[in-house]
Order: sequence, then structure tokens, then C-alpha cells
Amino acid sequence: MVNHMLMITADFDNIASLQPQGGCDDPDFSYFFKIKCGRCGEVSQKETCVTLNDTVPLLQGKGTAHLVQKCKFCGRDGTVTMIPGKGKPLTQELSEGGKYAPLMLFDFRGYEPEGFVFSGAWTAESIAGTKYEDIDLSGEDFNEYDEKGECPVMISNLRSKFEVVK
Repeated sequence: MVNHMLMITADFDNIASLQPQGGCDDPDFSYFFKIKCGRCGEVSQKETCVTLNDTVPLLQGKGTAHLVQKCKFCGRDGTVTMIPGKGKPLTQELSEGGKYAPLMLFDFRGYEPEGFVFSGAWTAESIAGTKYEDIDLSGEDFNEYDEKGECPVMISNLRSKFEVVK
């Protein structure tokens, strides 16, 4: 079994942390990414969406997954299962060091992940303690002025990758 950890990083200006609105294990947060078939290598044309709240029964055997899908090119079945409890917010220390923070662990069977899309509602906290909620990162950056800290705050240069975890 090969799992993939979604890792994120960004450049921060006066930001202490960034994470999905309800935390890394938010049951309603939608993760969007493309998937690549493990048999034929075909990449999905559109992003696939999975959330912790939505599960479907497996086609064979017992259990559930967050996505069960057939490759449109070769017909192979594949599944995606999310494994909560492994994610952490992206902190200022990680950002400044150019390091990535783990966001969510996925078990891909028959597929491989291809590129994460920053969408949905995010929350950030400034170094002065001001909380920003419902941040839309689909525009790839966030700019505000922190009245409490009397300084501009910014999230930019969003990056993500999937790392294989055994």
C-alpha cells in the first residue's frame, strides 16, 4: 500500500499560520486534484473532488472510500481514501525555511495524484493574532491590512506536492 501526503507551502508576510477553515481534518473541506490512471497513464481532464464527509461503498468487498471511479480510457477501477489525523497547519517557521507542511494523507489505489488546486475556505492568523476566515486562495494570493498589528499581511506563491509515504 502506497499513500500520498499532500504537502503545501507559501510565502508569508506577517502571517503565523494557514490551514483549511475548519482545520486540517475539516469534514466539509473539499480537496481538488487531477488523477492519473495507474494502468494506462491517462490524466483526468477535470479536477476530482473529495471530502471527508462523503464516502461511497467499494465496488468489491466491504468498506468505503471517498472516491470510486473508473478510468474513462481503459476502464480500470480506482479508489481514493482520505486518512485524517496526519495534517498540520502551515506555520511561519516552515514558510520561512522553504519547507512544506503536511495537509492530508491519501490512499490512492489504481490512481496517482496530479496537482492540487487551492480552493475552498481557508483560515489564517497574523503574527499579531488577528484571525482571517473564509479566505479564497483560488486567486493564488491573499492581501489584507492587520489593524491590530498595524502592518500588511500577505499569502503568496502557493505551492503543493504529493509525497509518497510508505
